[in-house]
Amino acid sequence: MALFLLIFAVCLFVIGGVVLILLFSRTPRYRTEPEQLLELFDKALDNQVGENEWNLVINYPIRHDDYLDGVRRRAQHLMQEHGRPWQVAQGKPLLDKTGQEELAALRSHLAAHQRLRERQRNQP
Repeated sequence: MALFLLIFAVCLFVIGGVVLILLFSRTPRYRTEPEQLLELFDKALDNQVGENEWNLVINYPIRHDDYLDGVRRRAQHLMQEHGRPWQVAQGKPLLDKTGQEELAALRSHLAAHQRLRERQRNQP
């Protein structure tokens, strides 16, 4: 009988611990920040990004910042219009020449917006 109570108490402790851990743990959240988009755009302009890395960031909606989501959607549209993912394996750029130019403009616009946002945060 003592062995049964010991096993029951240990099982109850383990199951209770797991339930408590699950109750107090939160679901991890992935938040795309402007720096991540700028880094991705830089890699794409330098022909160092793969299709999978591009799709991982660009196809994930950004719900915490409408401006960033607009930039993401514009980049997604660029890929649909000017993308050449089949040529990445040959060492060629992810986007054609027009797409590269538009991505460079989008990158500079995002960088300027980020600098303005930082300047506004630092002003009292």
